[in-house]
Amino acid sequence: MSEKNKKGHCIALFSGGLDSALAVLLMLRQDIEVTAITFMTHFGCDLGDRSSCGSNPYPAAEKYGFNVKLMHLGQKFVDIIEKPKYGYGKNMNPCTDCRILMLAEAKNLMEMVNADFIITGEVMGQRPMSQVKHKLNLVENETGLKGKLLRPLSAKLLAPTDAELNGMIDREKLEGISGRGRYRQIELAKEFGLDDYPNPASGCLLTDANYSIRLRDLLKHSERLTFDDLNLLRIGRHFRLDSNTKVIVGRDEKENNQLEAYKKPHYGHVEALGIGSPVSLVIGDCSDENLKKAAMITARFTSARKEAEVKVTLVSKDSQPAIIVPPAKDEDLQYIQIK
Repeated sequence: MSEKNKKGHCIALFSGGLDSALAVLLMLRQDIEVTAITFMTHFGCDLGDRSSCGSNPYPAAEKYGFNVKLMHLGQKFVDIIEKPKYGYGKNMNPCTDCRILMLAEAKNLMEMVNADFIITGEVMGQRPMSQVKHKLNLVENETGLKGKLLRPLSAKLLAPTDAELNGMIDREKLEGISGRGRYRQIELAKEFGLDDYPNPASGCLLTDANYSIRLRDLLKHSERLTFDDLNLLRIGRHFRLDSNTKVIVGRDEKENNQLEAYKKPHYGHVEALGIGSPVSLVIGDCSDENLKKAAMITARFTSARKEAEVKVTLVSKDSQPAIIVPPAKDEDLQYIQIK
């Protein structure tokens, strides 16, 4: 059926994961035109991730014939990380605020292109913080989408939407899935010939315990988050020297190159040249004392870490190009490392 003969038009929140793909396919089965939005953030939801949060959306779109638009949430998402109205989940994941933001953006697009409703791949009871009935209703109310938000995989467990009531959508051809099991989804995938989908991992770094510890530390010691600060949280070992200063130590050549790329003129740069050494950045107060501490930390992770002393270059400090320091002791580092 050509696009002009479709019965209606919906906007889909599409991660590339199994549930969101099935929601789209259930609409295509009913001759509904689908425009999908894949959202990206600075927290792992990108196209280089094979998790359900950041899978490449294009293969499914090309196979089944629907459009995909990429949208980066940028500063809007960072703002809700700093102060989520509905709080965090187990770690630093503001799932309810995140869903509200995404749906608000989808609503803008719906109105812009004159689409009829919005769909998501949400399954009632699958995620305890965001996919329980009262949270689903809360999100509808907050976004002004009452009657316009269809969850095809759990539709039979929820109140009918406008599209169902006016006959655009046949409610009997929707699903009534609940809980965390995936038996019915896998069955549907076989029906649709959908055989390439990621495992049901979140993909969002905000659900990761170690990343969340680093983010809490950054929020505690920063007046305002920057994208560089957030990107650096993903790289290396982090050590807090004082309330204004931390040291990031590369763990391998790839991370050393990444730290070099993020280096700014006001960062300290510490490295033991001529031996196997990480690149370390000092962010904050680059006093002589802090640079010496950073040099000792760096020495601990060089190939000469068992030596009594290591020559470490203070790349960013012209007046003192190198100092001799003992490698830091593991028992001392455990108190300052941001896990």
